[in-house]
Amino acid sequence: MKQHYSAVLEVGDGVFEVLSTSGDTHLGGDDFDKKIVDWLASTFKNDEGIDLLKDKQALQRLTEAAEKSKMELSTLTQANISLPFITATADGPKHIEATLSRAKFEELCSDLIDRLKTPVNNALKDAKLSVSNLDEVILVGGSTRIPAVQETVRKITGKDPNVTVNPDEVVSLGAAVQL
Repeated sequence: MKQHYSAVLEVGDGVFEVLSTSGDTHLGGDDFDKKIVDWLASTFKNDEGIDLLKDKQALQRLTEAAEKSKMELSTLTQANISLPFITATADGPKHIEATLSRAKFEELCSDLIDRLKTPVNNALKDAKLSVSNLDEVILVGGSTRIPAVQETVRKITGKDPNVTVNPDEVVSLGAAVQL
């Protein structure tokens, strides 16, 4: 699902009250994957003269490798990408061997990171709150593990995001508490 939402909640007596929400339905984890896919495909096209984006099978492999490297870069400073036999020409098989640093990934995704700011700021504004009113920041969704995402939220709110909850499960946990 492609979306980034920010919500301001008030919690009391086990009840969650939504004070405001703001979102970008055209921003999600797959957008970060696509930045890596485009980088890999562009590099390959420059080196080999072949556009892998026109090859469905190659594109699928690029997408899987991009998602894997995005996840690795949440905990490591670089990801090694190996895609043997990504395509072939009359000269034989072609391969991709690349290293993507976290710094390069953040550079590729800088516009996406910037887009996170608007929903967060709008949610606070709509709730008529300032960052000083926040007790805690909880991030939801797998891509919130990206260090640049966490740092952006930290800069906006002045608070370290709570990392004790699993971002893949926090919505389900909240729903269970509400029942």
